[in-house]
Amino acid sequence: MRERDPLRALSLVFGSVDAVRNTRALFVLLATFACAGLLVAMAETSLVTRPGWWGPMQAGAALFTAFYGGNAAGILVMDDARGRPVRDVADALRASLFTAHRLLLALAVLLAAYALAAGVLLGLLWLSRASVSGPVLGPLLFGVAVPVGVLTVGLAALSLAAVVMPLAAPAVWSGASAWQVVRGLARLIRERLLQVALLMALVSLLTAGMGALVTSIVMVGGRVIAELGVAVVGVDVPPKQLMAGLFGYGLRSLGAAGAPHGSTGHASAALVGGGVVFALALVLPGLVYLRGTCAVYLAMTGAAPPQAAHPGAVRFD
Repeated sequence: MRERDPLRALSLVFGSVDAVRNTRALFVLLATFACAGLLVAMAETSLVTRPGWWGPMQAGAALFTAFYGGNAAGILVMDDARGRPVRDVADALRASLFTAHRLLLALAVLLAAYALAAGVLLGLLWLSRASVSGPVLGPLLFGVAVPVGVLTVGLAALSLAAVVMPLAAPAVWSGASAWQVVRGLARLIRERLLQVALLMALVSLLTAGMGALVTSIVMVGGRVIAELGVAVVGVDVPPKQLMAGLFGYGLRSLGAAGAPHGSTGHASAALVGGGVVFALALVLPGLVYLRGTCAVYLAMTGAAPPQAAHPGAVRFD
């Protein structure tokens, strides 16, 4: 295999569409989405009806569930991406509880480095003021600050969006410590920034494509079932209203739309079933994105399975 073979990296990224077959990760991500959404709804209700400490606690529980549940799903996706047997859900949750804090530590260090660079740039711009450096030195410093600032801000934004935010979590899921994550991502920014950015753009396209496919399936199937529900079952609610669950609307939308009282049972059942489909429509593209970030991480760090190893990759050890 050629060193830094881009075709191998592309094959790993394109393989991210297989994430939909990882039923354990799908279950964990779906359960996380449902539990976090339920806790958010409870927090909103508590903040309106019972102002106090109960609403913020429920909101904190929603964040806790989303963070650790999402990391557990990522751990299961990483197992699959590395060609290893996918561990049990309980083991993934346990690993998430013990390791997910590394992600917060690594992001805190990296964001502090970005803040330090921003402070240096602001200091250079401040020194460029004529009232500080004089009418001659000030313009000269500003002439230096313009190209330096443009390149610094542009590269910082690209590295933050293409390397730091998407790849920090896969590094933790693979078992790297917080310091190893910081060092490894810094090396990727120095040596593989453009390659990682292009691969992440491909992951975004695959995720968008999966989202478009799922949306088309849901829309076509939902429209047909809604029409049949009116024609065959006899539900006296317009088909568009029966499809409300496919767009994330809950049972309250029935009363707001003036649904007849006699048909509320069937319409409520349609909304509940549509809500399940809506959750799946959100989870499947998210699962593809998680697998894609894991694939980019494996391709660029040499942590891929032996049959897909990347000899010229940067390592985190």
